[in-house]
Formats: sequence, C-alpha cells, structure tokens
Amino acid sequence: MKALIVTGGEAPSRERILGAGMSYSLVCAADSGLETAAAWGLLPDLIVGDMDSLADMKLLCAFPRAEILRFPAMKDDTDTEIALAEVRKRTKDGIVLAGGGGGRLDHLLAIRAIFEREPRPEEWYTAGDEVFLVREGCEFRRASVSGSRVSVFPLACGASGMESSGLRWPLAGLAWGPGGFGISNECTGRDFAIRAGRGDLLVITAPAEIQNLTPSGY
Repeated sequence: MKALIVTGGEAPSRERILGAGMSYSLVCAADSGLETAAAWGLLPDLIVGDMDSLADMKLLCAFPRAEILRFPAMKDDTDTEIALAEVRKRTKDGIVLAGGGGGRLDHLLAIRAIFEREPRPEEWYTAGDEVFLVREGCEFRRASVSGSRVSVFPLACGASGMESSGLRWPLAGLAWGPGGFGISNECTGRDFAIRAGRGDLLVITAPAEIQNLTPSGY
C-alpha cells in the first residue's frame, strides 16, 4: 500500500485517487488540502500545516480521531514539506501527493524541487497532470492512448542510459545534462515504458480524460 497526502491547490478528481477501491495505509491532509479530503469523503489520520489557507477552522473539529499538528505561519518549510516529513516518520510506504496544481508559481516550483531530495513522493496528481518518479535503474510502465503527451525531465545533475518503448521519439542514446529535458513526446499505442539509466527521472503525462485536449507545446 501507499500513503496519501492531500494538499491545497487544484486537485485531481476523486475517481483518480480513490477509484476502483483504492485505499491507503495513511491519509494526511496538509492545510487547505483538508477541504479536498472532506469533499472526497476521506477521514484523514493526520492533519498538518499552519492552516492559513483553510477557509473555515471549524473543519478541524469534524475529524476528532485525526492527529492534528499545527505550525506557525512564520516557518522555514512549506506545509507539503512538513506533511512529507511527518508521513515518513509514520510509514515507509511510497507516498502519493494529490493537489498542488494551479495557483502560485513559486509553490508549484517548490513541489517540483521536493522530488530532488528525501522524503519525496513517488506520484503527484493535479487537476491536469500526473507526475511519476522513476528512480535510477528502475522501469516505469503506464497504460495510455495513442497520441497522448509524455514529457520526461531528469533530476539533479542530468540523466543518461535511458531506454523507452511505445514513444514516438525513443529515449535510447540520449544524454541530458543539467537543464536538459524531453517535452511533448507522444505515446504510440496503448501503453509506454521508460527505464531510467543513470539518474532519476520525472515522467509527466495527462490523465486519459483530458489527453489530446491541450496544446502540445508553446
């Protein structure tokens, strides 16, 4: 099983996180992510943050069995960072992050930066994107539809030795230094696979219900 962190910002649909009987070993709501969790009918085990984005503080009282950790607004870590650290203290399971889309660019970049260091999520779902961490030497496989967008970003100092199948432009033979990436690749069939060589990767795609509805580039 995996642990789930629901954070503020644009969130995916309930079905993408809780569909097909999906369950989690631990559920954490970070700040206004509690509003999303409540709308989904989730009962969080842990609620963390400074609560400065929570519209109604009375919502905290709706979950008497949850452990609540409140932090001052003047703090070094974001609520998402705090949630990751607190969840990692309680479980070694992989972490799924839901929310964090839209809103302020600095918060979006902060979540992107979280993938550079432990503890970090393995999956991140927003209203319009799905992000997956592929660790060095590991393979990631995903069901998709032909023509769907697949973008790949190296973490840290770059990546090389990658392999792929089911993509219009194969990754084999590519070497990315710092700042390199492969954006708007395309799935050519019903699924695709990416194997990381040296260096971790982030793979970003869109959920099936909105594939091919957004522009492929700028």
